[in-house]
Amino acid sequence: MTDQLTGEPDAQQPRPHPHASAEEVDAAWNDPKLANVLYHDWEAASYDDKWSISYDQRCIDYAVSRFRAVAGDTGRPYPTALELGSGTGFFLLNLMQGGVIERGSVTDLSPGMVEAALANADRLGLDVDGRVGDAERIPYPDDSVDLVVGHAVLHHIPDVRAAMREVLRVLRPGGRFVFAGDPTRIGDFYARRLGRATWWLTTNLTRLPALRDWRRPQRELDESSRAAALEAVVDLHTFDPTELERTALAAGAVDVRASTDEFTAALFGWPVRTFEAAVPPGKLGWDWAMFAYRTWQRLSRFDERVLARVLPRELFYNVSVTGVKPDRPVRLRG
Repeated sequence: MTDQLTGEPDAQQPRPHPHASAEEVDAAWNDPKLANVLYHDWEAASYDDKWSISYDQRCIDYAVSRFRAVAGDTGRPYPTALELGSGTGFFLLNLMQGGVIERGSVTDLSPGMVEAALANADRLGLDVDGRVGDAERIPYPDDSVDLVVGHAVLHHIPDVRAAMREVLRVLRPGGRFVFAGDPTRIGDFYARRLGRATWWLTTNLTRLPALRDWRRPQRELDESSRAAALEAVVDLHTFDPTELERTALAAGAVDVRASTDEFTAALFGWPVRTFEAAVPPGKLGWDWAMFAYRTWQRLSRFDERVLARVLPRELFYNVSVTGVKPDRPVRLRG
């Protein structure tokens, strides 16, 4: 595959890790970047199913609406865009299908995720290249893209300010970044507790003889628990929206704005996702999937149209932030 920005063939990339061993998990407790590689390589093949990610109209509409909510419609379509910490390509690929972006690049610390994102792009017929790389040292040239995007990535990066400076380096003057889907400090507090309670309740109730058909094999539950241990290492930050704005400003961005979304939708969504992960795949069926999606959709609208008018933005689960690279260099803040 040829790189979009340099015209050169992609360099040989590291191969993804298999499922992490107990020894690797132990080592990763003191190395968050190793933990990110192990966890996301581990999750790459099943990540889209785990988080109900798709590349149909449902997720196209979601990605475009999240982008528009924080960045508006100015600048569309962007000729080139880079997704930082791309995972399987959810945000970039759906924004491309939604007409926000023409050509794309993906980068992630996990070789498995880059491989999955490029496979998804190829299946969708989208013009995308990719590189394995560190968000604190983005492997693309200065002033090379019009837009940098990311979804649920900032909370995985050890030095968010360093990553923001790198984002501004690779953006062309006047280019924009949009990061969405990271946890707020308060939102993470209640979401994690709801998820843990749901996992405990489901895995214990399905020990009952009458519910054995709803229990995943113990080997799969053990693997999920090991993955959850790594997840605790890779989730490094939660954010206050005002502090996140200050971080972007301190890195040199201008026209910075943060917004939040999902309150009742998160209170519903986290137990539902956890329950779905705790029972055998396919057990719940299409009717359940439509019930869960439509209920989440209605609650998201309620949050946006009603609660966003009356509740402090810090109470919502997701935070998004956007900013622009100035046409002229600015003096960085402390």
